[in-house]
Amino acid sequence: MAACAEVLKREFPSIDGELLTYVKDVLQSGADEFENGEEVYEAIGAILHEVSQEKSEDDIKQICDIFLDLLKPATGGDSGGGRSAKILNAPIHLKAMAASQEVANDDIQSIWVVQRDDSLKVDSKKLEKAEAKRQQKLEKRELTKTTTPAAPVLQMATASQVISKKDNKMEAKGTNRSMDIRIENFDVSFGDKVLLQNADLLLASGRRYGFVGRNGLGKTTLLKMISGKQLQIPSHITILHVEQEVVGDDTLAIDSVLEVDTVRLDLLQKERELNAQINAGSSEPELSHELSEVYSQLLLIEADKAPARASIILNGLGFSKEMQARPTRTFSGGWRMRLALARALFSKPDLLLLDEPTNMLDIKAIIWLENYLQTWPTTLLVVSHDRNFLDTVPTDVLHLHSQRIDTYKGNYEQFDKTRTEKHKAQRREYEAQLAHRNHVQEFIDRFRYNANRAASVQSKIKMLEKLPELKPVEKEIEVTIKFPEVEPLNPPVLQLNEVQFKYSDDKVIFKLVNLSANLDSRICIVGENGAGKTTLLKIVMGILQPTGGLVHPHRGLRLGYFSQHHVDQLDMSVSCVELLQNAYPGKPIEEYRRQLGSFGVTGDLALQVVASLSGGQKSRVALAKMCMGRPNFLVLDEPTNHLDIETIEALGKAINKYNGGVILVSHDERLIRMICKELWVCGEGTVKTIEGGFDEYRKIVERELEAALA
Repeated sequence: MAACAEVLKREFPSIDGELLTYVKDVLQSGADEFENGEEVYEAIGAILHEVSQEKSEDDIKQICDIFLDLLKPATGGDSGGGRSAKILNAPIHLKAMAASQEVANDDIQSIWVVQRDDSLKVDSKKLEKAEAKRQQKLEKRELTKTTTPAAPVLQMATASQVISKKDNKMEAKGTNRSMDIRIENFDVSFGDKVLLQNADLLLASGRRYGFVGRNGLGKTTLLKMISGKQLQIPSHITILHVEQEVVGDDTLAIDSVLEVDTVRLDLLQKERELNAQINAGSSEPELSHELSEVYSQLLLIEADKAPARASIILNGLGFSKEMQARPTRTFSGGWRMRLALARALFSKPDLLLLDEPTNMLDIKAIIWLENYLQTWPTTLLVVSHDRNFLDTVPTDVLHLHSQRIDTYKGNYEQFDKTRTEKHKAQRREYEAQLAHRNHVQEFIDRFRYNANRAASVQSKIKMLEKLPELKPVEKEIEVTIKFPEVEPLNPPVLQLNEVQFKYSDDKVIFKLVNLSANLDSRICIVGENGAGKTTLLKIVMGILQPTGGLVHPHRGLRLGYFSQHHVDQLDMSVSCVELLQNAYPGKPIEEYRRQLGSFGVTGDLALQVVASLSGGQKSRVALAKMCMGRPNFLVLDEPTNHLDIETIEALGKAINKYNGGVILVSHDERLIRMICKELWVCGEGTVKTIEGGFDEYRKIVERELEAALA
């Protein structure tokens, strides 16, 4: 198996640890069953194709033959089981051979010998046993094929729409100059699941739309459909979707932002070329005239102000002057996502699509982005779970529900009020209609057999039949999150005394940290990215050891740790129930389902493969897995990423009801305000508490921003 692993690493250098382990397990479990290279290919070929798109089917099959040789060196990888084929020089006459064997030497053993040894005869009982064994082997092989977890095949989203002949003609002639985007009567599906049906979407030029709705309904999918032009958008409208981080190379951060303005880059290149020709002695008047034209265009687009504008955007997103001059390859994935956002803000496309932009930002950068987007000149469509962000940025809210999109004027707070009033009015109308129908039906039932009232009864029956179908008011299922009940512990349950931490390069993250927590603690930790928030949590968990000071946990303390990495590291190839079963074996299936149900993963959702879930649903599964061990103290690092607003609300309520302790790192202002009893700020090499809570911290951050941008 070690040899197989070496081949895997050599042929597929990009294979990750989980897939490597998975392929090795499949090879090991099927080693006795594989008859030829084709069977090895059937078992692992699909996974190997996903790992390396460059290798052809023949290449993969050859590698599968190598695996078979390593697993069964005696048989080899050919379908003949290693037997060498013999080419005959002339036809063989079997009848003559059989006749000649009648007088053959006794030493010759052949199937053509007429007189055979009785010991070579088939024992019928042994034959039955052999046949039974063969049948068991076949059944085992079929069972292995069905139960061995295959690599998840993720389905693709598809879209269709009805386009008017008028729009088609205008698009063909190039006469459509409207900056409004109208997508009418369109459908979006993901595999067999219909996400949107006969939906309409109008994005008016210059408006800022907040896009909200429950996890898994298709918000991110719709953004991808629009950016990928799978839904037709007028061709003259430029679209930019911020979803992938910038590729790291030697380009400086500031240059990475400036290079998205291709018009400016082309003009500067042309200016350099013309100046080079003039300096070389060329005196053609056309060159001077062309250079003047280039200068005019550079002046028109304010090219000289571009570096300052790019620097302001980068600074607002947390890049210091020193960081702006660093190559992009030196930044982590989170900072490269910030670079991608900076490039989008700098380029100002006609339609900017942002999917959870606050996930990668600290509170300081979120406040800056809120202020910056309030003056955004073109159309903006943003998916966000941050309630405060949605109250600040959008001019309109798009609500995705029941396979359609409703538009509301105003920010999220106004949308929430309007929707609540709308539901109340619909409920009153439904109840009034129901009461009217019941009253009419009562009359019909009372006088159905009264000859004098026959005409009235028939009239009432016809009236009921003509009434439209009465549908109850749609009500979204309320998200529930419930943390386990825990036994009390005598305080203090956790103490950090004079704790300090620094990495091997002598960079001090913090020093002299004194923190005490009990089961009634609700500690929220804030601070800029890189200030040491996650490092502090890892010290609390015992994942990192402090370089100074002591951590004193209570002997009965059971910590539950949640981070976004835990979501990424879930086994994507199994169902939600199987995930808990693998982590905590030996319990009834009902218990696993009950645990998932405590975090809103109910019904068929609990039986779905983890890879098919939305980001928010995976987060809830990760929370359910964390709480399966019944921790009495929760350490939560950015738990709101990918959760929808309703789920964040449910999370806040669940934390408040939980009778264990909580330390939380979050940038979600609403959640912090819901649960926070103590606010700790990481920064300047220490961790300190702030009197006045989050309101005071926000004022400090706003003053710092004003000073930085002054």
